Amino acid sequence: MDFKLRKPILVGGLGLTAGVWLLHGIHPGITDFSGTAIWGAFALSSGFWWLRKRSIKPLDLTVPAIPVDRTAVEKALSAVETLVKQLAAETNTGTQTAALTSFQEKLTQLTAELERNEVRLAIAGGQSVGKTALTQYLTENWVPQLQKISISDTVGLFAEPGEAGETLAPEVDSADLVLFITASDLTSPEYQTIQQLLTRQQRVLLLFNKQDQYLPDERPLVLQQIRARVQGQLAAEDVMAIATAPAPVKVRQYQSGSVQERLEQPAADVAGLSDRLTQVLAEEGQRLVLSTVLRQVNLLKLDVQNALNQVRRDRALPLIEQSQWIAAAAAFANPVPSLDLLATAAVNTQLIVDLGEIYQQKFSLQQAKTATGTLADLMVKLGLVELSAQAISPLLKSHAVTFVAGGLMEGLSAAYLTRLAGLSLIEYFQEQSYVLDPNAAPFQVDRLTQKLKAVFQDNQRTAFLQALVQQGISRLAPAPTPVLPGSAAK
Repeated sequence: MDFKLRKPILVGGLGLTAGVWLLHGIHPGITDFSGTAIWGAFALSSGFWWLRKRSIKPLDLTVPAIPVDRTAVEKALSAVETLVKQLAAETNTGTQTAALTSFQEKLTQLTAELERNEVRLAIAGGQSVGKTALTQYLTENWVPQLQKISISDTVGLFAEPGEAGETLAPEVDSADLVLFITASDLTSPEYQTIQQLLTRQQRVLLLFNKQDQYLPDERPLVLQQIRARVQGQLAAEDVMAIATAPAPVKVRQYQSGSVQERLEQPAADVAGLSDRLTQVLAEEGQRLVLSTVLRQVNLLKLDVQNALNQVRRDRALPLIEQSQWIAAAAAFANPVPSLDLLATAAVNTQLIVDLGEIYQQKFSLQQAKTATGTLADLMVKLGLVELSAQAISPLLKSHAVTFVAGGLMEGLSAAYLTRLAGLSLIEYFQEQSYVLDPNAAPFQVDRLTQKLKAVFQDNQRTAFLQALVQQGISRLAPAPTPVLPGSAAK
């Protein structure tokens, strides 16, 4: 148990523990008062904090809708560039370096996209709704009349009905305007896919195709029903009926007492779509491009932040490992239960400060103490202290010799609870990293509670606890004294 203690909070806390232990030798009642006073102070500070923060709303990680202009996109690009530089400063492995290079290349590409004048259209929908026919019609009859327009036919690439919610095809993901086609009233998968597009703030025109397959009096009813389903999300003029390739109709011609029949191909009914497309591209063309760039910048930011969080997690886990065994050693060495709590509080306070530095979320000493009190309060309220003892005790009983060591149970419990606290803080800090300004966001007890519950569920597996007990025995229990050759018992 050779630990190097160079942290002021940790050294001070463990020093105070040792001091109170010495006072215990003078008068046992002193330690009872000290434990009550220390944890009373933690509980008092966390109590006021709990009452003040318990009304906090759950963390909203959705990207807020903001006016899209070049300034907003350039600001977002600058934020991602800063994040990429931060990742570069903290990266030290080959795999991470490869990811970093990819992020830098993507950032360069998106910066160049600001100068793009071509508007990208994607035609999407389920099977047999007329995507290919519409692509062909627009390419032959409409696009040649306009400049700087490209159309992507996404047949076989976009999530078909029944697969809604899956990753969007690259052609759809990079489109400035999506023409989503349905051949009937919206199905649930189609509706979910449209919701996915709108949530990503993509511009959508919803087309009711093959209306010629319905009776004349049914067509307006189906269109009205579709508009009702997306009311408040799409404007009525952005939901329209078309017939890209109407079915041939039989025509009878009577002449000189004879009847001749033939099939005629009706003209496509897409005039309303052509007019609406022309209007949207004229009024929103540049804004559509900027919106696409901004959307992709936000997605890139998410990928970079995920990579940065992984790098920081790799740095944080050894720190948690070290802290849990420092807490275990302190609890194992102290015979007084109240001192176990004091030592664990000191370790956790230092751990909070250290993890905050790793995740660029600064904590003052008072804030760290308050967070420690809150974690302790949560563990008691959630019953984790008792549950940890119940889980560890049976595993120790299989080691008859070590089980009788009075401090081993306390040491392992301290290690386990310290690990739970550290992993919960990692999960909390990672979630906070997606907030625009993590340091400005209040510490949310309800979010930390959720993380603590989840971490406890993930770390109560028998295999994990057995490994913890084995490590604890090797670190804490004294090794048997070797018997020298030729020596004899007297």
